[in-house]
Amino acid sequence: MGAGLRNNSKEAERIVSSLQRAASLKLALAEDPMPIIAVVEACDTAIRAGNKLLFCGNGGSASDSQHLATELLIRLRGSVVRNSWPALSLTLDASALTAAGNDFGFDEVFARPLSGLGRAGDVLFGITTSGRSPSVVRALQVGREMGITTVGLLGGDGGAARALCDYALLVPDFETMRIQECHIALGHIILELLEDRLIGADR
Repeated sequence: MGAGLRNNSKEAERIVSSLQRAASLKLALAEDPMPIIAVVEACDTAIRAGNKLLFCGNGGSASDSQHLATELLIRLRGSVVRNSWPALSLTLDASALTAAGNDFGFDEVFARPLSGLGRAGDVLFGITTSGRSPSVVRALQVGREMGITTVGLLGGDGGAARALCDYALLVPDFETMRIQECHIALGHIILELLEDRLIGADR
């Protein structure tokens, strides 16, 4: 019997365990939907006032930032016809990121462009699974100083980012993979509800 077949039962158990853990974390977030609704309200208010949503994060959270910004700017659901709404991922511009990192230090790679692109009334999503990413923490700090509404998609105990967020959505776990799975689910839920609200405004 090959090694793959011998390990099959253990791998199956691991798959079931991982999926159960992912589901249990999402259900934990469902226990109190009001913080999520509060974020939707803040985003709705910002866009109706002519402001925008901004996103930042590192690594996998950088991908989530681009993913969510794109779905607002272009489209979330293929069956929905609606306008494009203003959203920007601060992770996209390699020239700006590397210049900020080289000239000001990596902690400033999001804060520096935010200081030029953001304005009071915008909403900034800082995505960090630990709540301790210095570049995201610094962006949230600068955002607050500018009068930007700050939202954290966080994990664990929320780290230093938690105190800098007007709205903190905290995944109660310390495993990066599981937190990231919840972050993108939260992002999709927020954008789905926001899309439903703004379609009415477009009409």
